[in-house]
Amino acid sequence: MEYGFGAHDFPSSGVFEVESKTCPGFVYRKSVWLGTTDMSQEEFRLFIEKLAGEYHGNSYHLISKNCNHFTDDVCKSLTGKPIPGWVNRLARVGSFLDCFLPESVQVSPVGRVPTLRRITDDDMDSVSSSDNDEEEDRHLLPAPSTDLHSVDVPMKLAKDLL
Repeated sequence: MEYGFGAHDFPSSGVFEVESKTCPGFVYRKSVWLGTTDMSQEEFRLFIEKLAGEYHGNSYHLISKNCNHFTDDVCKSLTGKPIPGWVNRLARVGSFLDCFLPESVQVSPVGRVPTLRRITDDDMDSVSSSDNDEEEDRHLLPAPSTDLHSVDVPMKLAKDLL
């Protein structure tokens, strides 16, 4: 499975789980080897759920708290090493050139979130409730499986580049 962090308007987790290399809306390019961990799947699940509590969808910021920041936190916690510096270089450069960026993506000392378009009743009319549930399931971290104790294989970590 692949874990990511994305934006939404709610103060709930923006961490989601998808099948590896199939994140909707992105084209898979390549994987970069980042290391391994001896953590069991159950330990990893608890770790990712705890980290998900720190990455709310409404706290996503293109420059100061994006999916690469999430990946860096995961890697540092699991392997003791950060992601390669070039992965989030554009966001770092953006933070230095903050005054030239559009106001909606400028970094502020309080970590302001970019302005997002409000969902209207018309938007909701075009989505059936079953489609909405399916979309919501794809973005929320699902409940853990009950068969977590049977796997005792070290996990490989890789950042899939889009």
